[in-house]
Amino acid sequence: MSRNFDISPNKLALLPEFFLVCIINQLDTAMKKLPVLLILLSVCGFSQAQKVGGSCENCELIYEGMPKELSWQTTIADAEEAGERMEISGIIYQKDGKTPASGVILYVYHTDVKGEYTPAATQVHGRRHGHLRGWVKTDAQGRYKFNSIRPAAYPIRKFAAHIHPIIKEPTKNEYWIDEYQFEGDSLLTQKDRDSAQNRGGSGIITLTKNEKGTWMGKRDIILGKNVPNYR
Repeated sequence: MSRNFDISPNKLALLPEFFLVCIINQLDTAMKKLPVLLILLSVCGFSQAQKVGGSCENCELIYEGMPKELSWQTTIADAEEAGERMEISGIIYQKDGKTPASGVILYVYHTDVKGEYTPAATQVHGRRHGHLRGWVKTDAQGRYKFNSIRPAAYPIRKFAAHIHPIIKEPTKNEYWIDEYQFEGDSLLTQKDRDSAQNRGGSGIITLTKNEKGTWMGKRDIILGKNVPNYR
């Protein structure tokens, strides 16, 4: 059962002086700390509310195993990886959609030919994202390019095949943009198209095979486009 303590002046007058002094000191200390606590709570709440892109599940894995030196192009799947070869390139632009953005990290990961995020036997970092993951950092022209294999849909066959992209700008936190998806995929529905947020621009791209049998695709990205709290 809860108890209500009466600390009215009449009741305090009946307390021994020693206890009265202790109570007054405790109340004074608490009141002095209250503004600081309120400020901290306010700052923390503001920080969360202003996080670029909002919540980003597992986005912290972008840093796990990231090479110290990054190029504007990379190869994700080696020659022994099963699946059809694929190359995707593009330009990342600043918010105006015209000025190339240099020094922007694009982290991507995707399923293997079985539609699974299978980690390599000796893989230590980012196992949840599987072994088909990689990083590029745009050059002065804003260019990026990565080579891999064409990802397969999940075994449950409810979602279209896709590639997950996460952006890290020099002065902003990491945030996700729309997945790379592929025109002609039988699992890509009109509902998928209508519900797309188009963060960074549309992620639906067209793949065409070149003379070597490699699937080629292009996607330009606009930083901040349809991204919440982007400043």
